[in-house]
Amino acid sequence: MKALVFTAPSVVELHDIDEPSVKSDEILVEVAAAGICGSELHGVRTPGFRTPPLVMGHEFAGTTSDGRRVVVNPILSCGDCDLCTRGRGNLCRRRALIGVHRPGGFAERVAVPVSSVHALPDGFSWTAAGLVEPIAYAVHSWNVAAVPEGARVGVIGCGTIGLLCVQLARLRGAASVVAADLSERRAAIAGRLGADATGPSLRGEFDVVFDAVGLPSTRADALNRLAPGGVAVALGLASADPGFDANDLVRTEKRLLGSFGYTPGEFGAAVDLAAQWDLSWVNTFPLSDGARVFTDLMNGGTEPVKALLAP
Repeated sequence: MKALVFTAPSVVELHDIDEPSVKSDEILVEVAAAGICGSELHGVRTPGFRTPPLVMGHEFAGTTSDGRRVVVNPILSCGDCDLCTRGRGNLCRRRALIGVHRPGGFAERVAVPVSSVHALPDGFSWTAAGLVEPIAYAVHSWNVAAVPEGARVGVIGCGTIGLLCVQLARLRGAASVVAADLSERRAAIAGRLGADATGPSLRGEFDVVFDAVGLPSTRADALNRLAPGGVAVALGLASADPGFDANDLVRTEKRLLGSFGYTPGEFGAAVDLAAQWDLSWVNTFPLSDGARVFTDLMNGGTEPVKALLAP
């Protein structure tokens, strides 16, 4: 079968590979849509958790071998530890990720644990299905922030997660939403999706800021734009350097919270939400174009904002 394979630093290639071996507790999924994530672009350019050769792809949906249309939760937790039993399997110390620690959805077919598949409602589009995983990420970040009603919300970065945070803030009744991105086109999309104001950087004061970039400069800006007592949520993983003034954090009682993944319940909620959102900014490409699209984005391209690959 055909698969997009991470073969070396900064290199992804379309290869013919063996069909997946399906274990007794697994099911075969014929992939219909698989999203390219910013973390994968970064991971291929500067390998760390992902080790080549690897079929990546943790945002995907398709049809099971028994005919069901499903979306796959890629977070595989142990189910038995203290965190899992408290419903926080996304933080399981033994967690693994489909597309990172085992083959993922950048292929025609993939074997996944039976427990990781979620049925899709009738009429659910493959575009919406391919966005369920990042929507779940946005839902979790909102819950981590415990955003108060009528909050002033800022979003830094208008890639996939940032645009989803803008839409979620509107759905959840934020008093105002301001979005920032260096790309004028991406910022304009945020405006069309509900942001009251956009620009290359945030202006004003906010109760909650979501940093969907993760550079030292954006983490500092997220905290600098907070009102005293406000909350910044770090979502982006572009750099390990913090970049912020810890003394200011203390003096103003601001909070900086990390957000990773989502709980099983939040993943299920994302399935319910996905069909309601404007996803007109998402583009789908055949898997055969995957290496070109992935490489363009990895090397700094800003278009498309979100790419789905369809075998």
